[in-house]
Amino acid sequence: MNNQLVHTPEGVRDIYGEEYAKKLKVQEQLHNKLHAYGYLDIQTPTFEYFDVFSKEVGTTPSKELYKFFDKEGSTLVLRPDFTPSMARCAAKYFADDMPIRFTYLGNTFTNTSNLQGKLKEVTQMGVELIGDASVEADAEMISMVIETLLQTGLEDFQISVGQMEYFKGICAACGMDEETELTLREYISSKNYFAAEELLINKKVRKDYKEVLLKITDLFGTADALTEAKALVTNERSLNAIYRLENLYKVLCDYGVEKYVSFDLGLLSKYNYYTGVVFKAYTYGVGDAIITGGRYDNLLQRFGKKAPAIGAAIVVDDLMIALSRQKIKIDINRDSVLLVYTKDTYSKALAKAKELRNQGSAVEMVLLRDDKTKEEYEAFAAKNLHKEVLFI
Repeated sequence: MNNQLVHTPEGVRDIYGEEYAKKLKVQEQLHNKLHAYGYLDIQTPTFEYFDVFSKEVGTTPSKELYKFFDKEGSTLVLRPDFTPSMARCAAKYFADDMPIRFTYLGNTFTNTSNLQGKLKEVTQMGVELIGDASVEADAEMISMVIETLLQTGLEDFQISVGQMEYFKGICAACGMDEETELTLREYISSKNYFAAEELLINKKVRKDYKEVLLKITDLFGTADALTEAKALVTNERSLNAIYRLENLYKVLCDYGVEKYVSFDLGLLSKYNYYTGVVFKAYTYGVGDAIITGGRYDNLLQRFGKKAPAIGAAIVVDDLMIALSRQKIKIDINRDSVLLVYTKDTYSKALAKAKELRNQGSAVEMVLLRDDKTKEEYEAFAAKNLHKEVLFI
């Protein structure tokens, strides 16, 4: 037999049994909280036209997309993230200017060889609020993701909040070109101070602007970091970004979630479609953010609808790792029965199974084998998440 047939490709894995039952339970908890905020379910295709995720949209680089062709020769891709799909869908079906609240659940696919322990296929549950440009919408999104994490039993986490406009305002003030800005954004986001400094020197950026841009990596912490950030700039775009964060913090205090929030002006997303507030949720036991999100007020224009928007994506697989490593118990439904019967008792066992199923219990029927002990059937029941075993 070809040994490759029973193995998965690199970067994907099977999930089954108790692990999958726990994942479904957590997804249910997340779902319930998102519904409580008025978000309605939506399902978009697993693959889309290449242009939905093109460089101009500002999403995942082309080399990291899973690309293939349909019979008409059109280039299709497996979705690397949901936001462009949500934007396309909203532009197509929602013509009015009333707010739209979506929630989705599905898998995303990223074709990268630099895995560093990450999967190429992950489950995401996310939300999009389209048609509301207010700071209250920003606060709703951040407060909601905090409450979803609390709903799962997670308590030790932090939401780091940044503002793309602060960085962009400085770049615009010093006349920086787009290519340099994108490279610098990558260096600052990864806290690569020396690479950022070398780039600014090579591009002959004026000393005062260079110092402010390098200082961005140090602008993080409590709301006091906003005061420091405001004192470093004079351009209106960057100042307005700080005013927005200050107002956001006030609303988050009204929600009562401020203890989970910190600020980081060096938090700059790899997705180019983000335009304003951006945020990530971190917890211990996981090497990357378990939630990412931000405002993307210009993205829907790419699909023909002018509307502001903000969204967030929960990486369910990373959240499950965090819950496991922090030993947070996930209670799963075990209201099921393993019913073991013999050839002579099949009719009686079947009648009992029908009775239990009508009462709402799940029943798995298994024929008793001579080479199996009672203890082996009990072990089998536990493995398959049954709460009890009945021998008939």
